[in-house]
Amino acid sequence: MTSSLTTRPDGCGAVSARGGRVAVVVSGFPRLSETFAVNELLALQRAGRLACVLATKPGDHGTVVSGCDQPGWGLLEPLTTVLSGDDAEQAEQAAEIVRATGGVDLVHGYFAHRPAAIAELTAATLGVPFSFSVHALDVRKVEPVELQRRAANARTVITCNADALATLRDLDIDAQLVPHGVDLDRFHPPASHREPGPSLRLLSVGRLVEKKGFRFLIEAMAAVDDRVRLEIVGDGPERSHLEQMIDDLELGDRVALVGRRSHDELPQLYRDADVVVVPSVIDSTGDRDGLPNVVLEALASGRPIVASDVAAIAVAVRDGAGDDANGLLVEPANVAELGRALIELSERPAVLRQLGRSARRTAVERYDVLECSTRFCRALEAQHV
Repeated sequence: MTSSLTTRPDGCGAVSARGGRVAVVVSGFPRLSETFAVNELLALQRAGRLACVLATKPGDHGTVVSGCDQPGWGLLEPLTTVLSGDDAEQAEQAAEIVRATGGVDLVHGYFAHRPAAIAELTAATLGVPFSFSVHALDVRKVEPVELQRRAANARTVITCNADALATLRDLDIDAQLVPHGVDLDRFHPPASHREPGPSLRLLSVGRLVEKKGFRFLIEAMAAVDDRVRLEIVGDGPERSHLEQMIDDLELGDRVALVGRRSHDELPQLYRDADVVVVPSVIDSTGDRDGLPNVVLEALASGRPIVASDVAAIAVAVRDGAGDDANGLLVEPANVAELGRALIELSERPAVLRQLGRSARRTAVERYDVLECSTRFCRALEAQHV
């Protein structure tokens, strides 16, 4: 897989030459589910800002994510270093690594929990400012009082979605909203128009965990036409439970758990689908998605989306009769409503075409990875000009 950020040299060309160097502290790295991080780190690197990437723990075993291994622009060794020990020990190691690179002007924690804590300690050791990003679950891993204290000491706080922004504002924390983008060159509609076949092909992508809501989607499949087929891409702790559900509901000929797929394989999977389903919910611990990668990738691929109206999904998925409608929103965990939405799209191919065109237009106008990543560069650059 080749990221557009590694092949289109104008990626961060608009960022001024005034900014300084940034050390970025991440969590597990790399991770297939966090390609947005790679895009933004590559943007910093292209702009000449990235001094080093410091991971608080290893990433997905054996995983090579888009851009990480690109010659001359890779984010793995020697740039990425896995730290060890407690917060203070990791910060001490990080400071030593940063000094070895020639120093930095800012330390940025890419998530609000441990990466931000390490970034703050490292910056204090180096005598430079720090900043941090907030995404989804990370904001709920920090006690509110500690998050407020950390934000008060940070030069800036960045968040990628409206749901996390609302959480921060409830705590009187100011933050910049900088959405993640999607690679419009890699994720795009089929080259030629294809009418839906005799069966409607549904695609769902994500870790097999409670907050993704796949059990509700499988239940909904029992109520739709036999011609509707579903593939769920991903793996996780709920796999055996979902397999049992498929067996109990006798859906084995229409619902397939196909396991993990590489990011190289995803674009074609989207193009082969007629509809992408994102049945996210708030799980029993209160965890939920922000704006999942799958939504942006589906939009860029020109696929209509059926999604739960939860967290920040409705910011990107527009329901209704207007020209900007690109999908259908349903109540989270509402099996009957989800089933009705799938039936409606299976019976209305003209609506599928219209929603798909609007989906691509939404991605082009609002979520181009180059534009979004450049905004991230500028947000950090502004802190040390």
